[in-house]
Amino acid sequence: MSTGNGILVAGIGNIFHSDDGFGSEVARLLLAGPPVADGVKIVDFGIRGVHLAYELLDGYDVAILIDATAQGDEPGTIYVIEPDVDAIETENGLAEAGIVDAHGMDPASVLALLRSLGGGIERLLVVGCEPADVEDGMGLSEPVAGAIEEACRVVRDLIDQEISRLQETRKETLA
Repeated sequence: MSTGNGILVAGIGNIFHSDDGFGSEVARLLLAGPPVADGVKIVDFGIRGVHLAYELLDGYDVAILIDATAQGDEPGTIYVIEPDVDAIETENGLAEAGIVDAHGMDPASVLALLRSLGGGIERLLVVGCEPADVEDGMGLSEPVAGAIEEACRVVRDLIDQEISRLQETRKETLA
């Protein structure tokens, strides 16, 4: 049933709010590292939520958002969250889906805008990192900076898993 254009990996967050720059830093390192498979696009969207919504209109099979995500654990803890996309419409839907907005880039608003534009996303994954500090300031805290490489590994593993899942889905569709 998958007919999208592959996988979008989106770094999001505000580099001027300390650890909120986590998603941008991970995207930057992923882009500087070994190339990813065809059909995978990595972009640092920062706080440009409208641009992310319009990019998602291109019809991706999977979106992987990378963001500072307060879940109540130790700073630097990496999470993989698979929110219920249908539940992400309002501030309540955002909280219920497990994504906490700690900055101006509100994933729920991006997805609501995407829906209002006639788009959608079949599968959404969030690679989050527990922040220590999201106040005004440049640079990541020590625990969050120390989690960047792990986050890159997690994102690359998710890309591989999603490519395999999409290939299997396409084989089943053709059979």
